[in-house]
Amino acid sequence: MKGKIIRETTDGVLCVGETRVTLDTVVHAFREGETPEEIANQYPSLSPSDVQQVIDYYLQHRKEVDKYLEERKKREALEAQGVVQVFGDEERERLQARKQKAPTNRN
Repeated sequence: MKGKIIRETTDGVLCVGETRVTLDTVVHAFREGETPEEIANQYPSLSPSDVQQVIDYYLQHRKEVDKYLEERKKREALEAQGVVQVFGDEERERLQARKQKAPTNRN
């Protein structure tokens, strides 16, 4: 789901060009009624042209982008609750084994 103006980071987040401004941020501002100029003023690393390209991309791929945004929202909610594991299976198993071997402190 990428165009020239959209870049995917190593952790799967879609950002605008080489900036750290996320697709989520631009789309949310657009949905709130902000103009490309207003959005670009809030994020100096973006030009109004960059913002307009992101908006055009969003409008042309609305269903796909909305699905991505919904998945991001769900993941953020799970992360906030501590449900999503940060570690991979191998690391998690190693930590669990270490925890089981650790002596318990009972007073």
